[in-house]
Amino acid sequence: MANVFNTARYVLNKCGAMSTWKLQKLCYYSQAWSLAWTGEPVFSEDFEAWSNGPVCPELFRVHKGKFVVSPSDIPAFYESDPALTADQMDTINRVLETYGSWQPYELREQTHDESPWKDARGNLAIGKRCQTVIPKTVTGEYYGSL
Repeated sequence: MANVFNTARYVLNKCGAMSTWKLQKLCYYSQAWSLAWTGEPVFSEDFEAWSNGPVCPELFRVHKGKFVVSPSDIPAFYESDPALTADQMDTINRVLETYGSWQPYELREQTHDESPWKDARGNLAIGKRCQTVIPKTVTGEYYGSL
């Protein structure tokens, strides 16, 4: 199975450098729509319901402290993992066609309006720290119902 770093590098190679917020949300939507369309995740890593929307902690640790990331910011040693399949690349391409031109704040607001993130956060106020995992089953069911 590919990992979140394969996905992030693919997104960055297709779109160029972008904000970390945008990269996180595009990886999230790639995972979400894969779960909805195929029932299978693109990668095994999870997203947590952080204040600014879904965040994959493993990816965050790689780009922590940066505002903008490019493909070279994802260390090459992550590329030793299995590559994305043609179906996974097709899913990511569809996500990029839909969400790729959105601004980071638009993606943030969109995720804030969707139940996987809202339900994982519960009653926490915006700005409050949250590390609750957004379950893949919930994500797949939600996006599959749209």
